[in-house]
Amino acid sequence: MSWFLAIAGFCVLIVLHEAGHFAAAKAVGMRVERFALFFPPLLFKVRRGETEYGIGAIPLGGYVRITGMNPNEEVPPEVAHRSYYRQPVWKRVVVIAAGPLVNVLLAFVIIWGLFVFKGQSEPTTEVAVINKGEPAAQVLRLGDRIVAVDGKQGDAATLREAIGSHTCKGTPKDGCKATTPAKITILRDGRAQVVEAYPRYNAAVERTLLGFQFDTHYVTVPPGEAVGDSVTGMWRITTGTVSAIARIFYDSEARKEVSGVVGSTKVVQQSFQEDQIVQAITLLAIISLSLAIVNLFPFLPLDGGHIFWAVAEKVRGRAIPFRVMEQASVVGFVLVIMLFAIGLTNDIDRLRGEGFQLR
Repeated sequence: MSWFLAIAGFCVLIVLHEAGHFAAAKAVGMRVERFALFFPPLLFKVRRGETEYGIGAIPLGGYVRITGMNPNEEVPPEVAHRSYYRQPVWKRVVVIAAGPLVNVLLAFVIIWGLFVFKGQSEPTTEVAVINKGEPAAQVLRLGDRIVAVDGKQGDAATLREAIGSHTCKGTPKDGCKATTPAKITILRDGRAQVVEAYPRYNAAVERTLLGFQFDTHYVTVPPGEAVGDSVTGMWRITTGTVSAIARIFYDSEARKEVSGVVGSTKVVQQSFQEDQIVQAITLLAIISLSLAIVNLFPFLPLDGGHIFWAVAEKVRGRAIPFRVMEQASVVGFVLVIMLFAIGLTNDIDRLRGEGFQLR
């Protein structure tokens, strides 16, 4: 059942993305030939009016085929006026931008809804998760309440900062042990005691950690305030996604973190399986926003590539030769294939090895 819910969630993201293109194309008068979930060959198809609706065999996305998106294709004279490249630039931009816009709006609605109805998570100072093999596993127990670190009292953020103040000797490397131990005052079974552990450097977050997580409680956010919090959260996801993609080109550790379709589905599936419905829905919101961001990169065949060339045509004052766009699309094609290949390779490695981890 959890696999079904995860796959259904991804299908919803794809269908809504393509539905954005579809609805916008219909609204501005373009002729839509096909609306498909997944790529050909088609396993199922049905025609309603001038549009064919289908489900493909290759579950790597979906597409909307609009008449005349290839300037070199032969278009019947009776529908030529409704073809893509016969439309003014603003209509083309609206149609192409509608897909990513739907993903952005979906992410916003989900995140806003979580703030309003579930609430914003605020960490307590009680230990809820201890990662196996980490320094915390040697000295902490679930349910311990951390009172202070090195004598410093405060909230979870203050305690994390105190732990992170312990550094490795010289240039830190992933997994290196801090030169000094963190002295942790805990409350266990009603009694205070002090334990010590050496934090380890985690390159992914660029600071030392003990390998545990604080428990959280949720505080609901007023609807108006939730709007600002949602936008702030989405901005962080956006900058994080762009930064992560940029790091792929120069950081081998970053490449290992990329997940493909299998990995992303697996993580969402685990959330449903473990009844972490909120986490699963949050992941879908993040994936929806990330899908919009990646699609807006200015390279064909991505949506951003179509927008880029439409705007370039407007600035230039005449159509861009299709040959030029084809040659430039090699960059986008290589980027998409590279991300897919890295993600798939990592997914296979995880399936063979330690599996996919939610934390």
